[in-house]
Parts: sequence; structure tokens; C-alpha cells
Amino acid sequence: MKRRKLLNRHLSALIASLGHFDEIVVTDAGLPAPKGVEVIDLAIIPGLPRFHDVLRALRSELIIEEAIYAREIAPTALQEIKKELDLWASEIEAPIISKEISHEELKQRTAKSKAIIRTGEVTPYANIILVSGVAF
Repeated sequence: MKRRKLLNRHLSALIASLGHFDEIVVTDAGLPAPKGVEVIDLAIIPGLPRFHDVLRALRSELIIEEAIYAREIAPTALQEIKKELDLWASEIEAPIISKEISHEELKQRTAKSKAIIRTGEVTPYANIILVSGVAF
């Protein structure tokens, strides 16, 4: 049995398979998934699990070096994302590049992602692309 916080076997396998610069996407309940991209669907009901709960769980095992989100995201959700990224950066002791792009650009970029993690989040535009870093 795992000793770390992340218990979901699909998320654990995804993280173990990532290489440097691989991208994954954590999405709200409504972002369309492009054909050919793996979807790990965690959504149970609207609002469960929350987008930020999934980010927090990923933070326990994933090293990222860049985070990309839509400029259209709600200001309160953006504040939570920035707070989460600051915590993430302090834990990995490295800066995380944050980049805003249009929602349309974000949707197009998901096509090259290794996987999409769908949450039950219903806040519009609560989507983020995480670019994998390295532990050394």
C-alpha cells in the first residue's frame, strides 16, 4: 500500500509515467476532451471533487515547472490557483512559471496532453495545464 497521500491508482500511474515537459490537464466538469487523450474522470456530482482539492492531491507527488490557465477564469478561482502554485513552488523549492492564455488556446493545447483529469468543478474556466518538471 502507498505511504503517500495520493491513493487514486489512475492518478498515481499517470504521474509515474510522466517525463520532463509532459503535460496533463486538470479541468472543470465541462471542458471537452479531444479524441485520443486519456481522461481520468473523477467527477461525482457538481462540485465534487473540487478543482482545488485535486490540485492539492497532485501536489503531494507531482513536480511541475509550468502552469497554464485561461485568462477568462473567475478571479476567486485564480486567487486559489495562485495560492496553490505558491505552496507547490515552496515544496519543490523551485519557481513555477505561470502563463495565461485564452480559453480557446487552452482547449486546443489539451490535444497534446498526456491526460485530462476531470473534476466536478462548476466554476467557469477552472482548467489548468500542468507541465511536468524533474526531481533533480
